[in-house]
Amino acid sequence: MELDPKYDHYDFPTTAPVKKPGHPGHLTDAQQAQVHQLRMMLEGEGYTKRLDTLTLLRFLRARKFDVNLSKKMFVDCEKWRKSILYAGQPLKIDGKTINLDEQIGQWDKDGSFKKKVSKWYPQYYHKTDNDGRPVYIEQLGKIDIVAMKNEGIEYEHMLTNLAVEYEKMADPRLPACSRKAGQLLETSCTIMDFNGVGFSNARQVFGYIQEASGMSQNYYPERLGRMYLINTNWLFTGVWRMVRPLLDPVTVEKIHVLGGNYQNDLLAQIPAENLPKEFGGTCQCEGGCGLSNDGPWCDPEFTKPAWWEKNDTTIENKETEISTGEGATAAGTAGATVTEVVEAEAPAPAAA
Repeated sequence: MELDPKYDHYDFPTTAPVKKPGHPGHLTDAQQAQVHQLRMMLEGEGYTKRLDTLTLLRFLRARKFDVNLSKKMFVDCEKWRKSILYAGQPLKIDGKTINLDEQIGQWDKDGSFKKKVSKWYPQYYHKTDNDGRPVYIEQLGKIDIVAMKNEGIEYEHMLTNLAVEYEKMADPRLPACSRKAGQLLETSCTIMDFNGVGFSNARQVFGYIQEASGMSQNYYPERLGRMYLINTNWLFTGVWRMVRPLLDPVTVEKIHVLGGNYQNDLLAQIPAENLPKEFGGTCQCEGGCGLSNDGPWCDPEFTKPAWWEKNDTTIENKETEISTGEGATAAGTAGATVTEVVEAEAPAPAAA
């Protein structure tokens, strides 16, 4: 795979473990040309951020390598990052429009928001699956929008937090997981627990899921590795029957809808010591798995500061030469993300 030294500052593996056309390290000549074409089109319109090869490939795969459609998706994403939308309107907190790039490093620095919201909506990253991917868990049946609003937590806060967590999955979580696994990892393993979802809270649960799914599909393409929907009941089954035909078959293959007998399926993909005990594993983190944030991204051997922790975010838009090689040696600097690229010429690291 050809790498661009202006944008591709990877310090982790850049070859996908599965040999599929369109995936990093397994590109056809035509697909490689489409990467260059997309980058040139975006540069021509003044874009200088997130033009690394891995990011562009995700947008291209999401649009079946249609360069024009991929460009539109990328441009729409960049516009959204400057002003996150909720119900079609710019998201505002305390009267200020949310700029995602400005929020990533500032959001919940002391962890107080996570501690507060975990009482009414547990959602967290916790260790890795058998493939080395970060495991993400949501307990949808515990969502209580009214209680969160009473605590001063509005939809605006929840969606901003969701976007920031997507960014932190991209960097530092996925780069750290890739370093530990010795191969490129671009996706997560997700567990969505529907235990407790019924008529009384279905509307608020599915309303939030709709907003969250839209964010994932439109602005974070190609991030789903596996998804396990556990403790699903007849209510969800009915919704799933209607939704499934609307989804891309590739996406459907990644989603496993399970009822209450899900433990064996989870343990086939996630080591028991990495799976919280309440889901059939043996892990009991001190203070609770939901607040531990345990994983390679907390291990000094594998983690490095994320791109949003760097001070230099300037790039000079000029012609560059293309090189070929594995990510760790492709550029003289380190610290790019898998999805949200380190802007070129950033200093060496001070990654979902």
